[in-house]
Amino acid sequence: MKIFSQKAVLIAGALTMISCASQQSAQWAVHDSSRPTPPVVTPGQNDNLPPSDAIVLFDGTGLSAWKSCKDGSEAKWKVQDDYMEVVPKTGSIETRQAFGSCQLHIEWRTPDVVQGAGQGRGNSGVFLMGKYEVQVLDSYDNKTYADGQAAAIYGQKPPLVNVCKKPGQWQTYDIIFHAPVFNGDKAVTPAAITVLQNGVLVQDHWQIEGTTFHKVRSQYESHADKLPLQLQEHGNPMRFRNIWIRPLEN
Repeated sequence: MKIFSQKAVLIAGALTMISCASQQSAQWAVHDSSRPTPPVVTPGQNDNLPPSDAIVLFDGTGLSAWKSCKDGSEAKWKVQDDYMEVVPKTGSIETRQAFGSCQLHIEWRTPDVVQGAGQGRGNSGVFLMGKYEVQVLDSYDNKTYADGQAAAIYGQKPPLVNVCKKPGQWQTYDIIFHAPVFNGDKAVTPAAITVLQNGVLVQDHWQIEGTTFHKVRSQYESHADKLPLQLQEHGNPMRFRNIWIRPLEN
């Protein structure tokens, strides 16, 4: 029986994807008028607003798309004006709908009044599939470990640059996430993520090394093709608004 290294499996998977893409392209002649055209999607009135094919997860009017991670009950965070606010000790929340690969837009704001330092200051997180965290933190003039600051893939990859705004200002994440592909218990294609924070590239198609839970060595655990998106309650009154998602093919 031959034993293949993880690197060999990943290379084989990548070559297979390239081969498939080449075969699909070869089905059509150059400028073939019979080739199907892409579907039409109407963009939002500005880059932050949802396009016509997006699923709106929060528009400022209620938390019907969300539930408690703890017991599946109604989400207990506060909704005020056009934002939701974390209520400390009520627990993290997750979407009622499950997602895999996606384009996600989310806006967040740390408290106006600075309290605490390091990981205790404006802490939350966006968990893709409930397992892969893009860190949310007040990282404006706030020293902490590099793989735990805002826009880090938590515990794995610091952002390329720190583009955090001052406390109390709205910030944006635009995330392109490709879910991992499993063959049994093995991740034959790792998850990959691109993140723009405030319009600046901070994660460039990073291949996620596994789950990103605190103080747990990164490794993949086989899971469903689609799982809920989670927002973390970490004891700070963080605010979120204008959340929408576009499911993507892997």
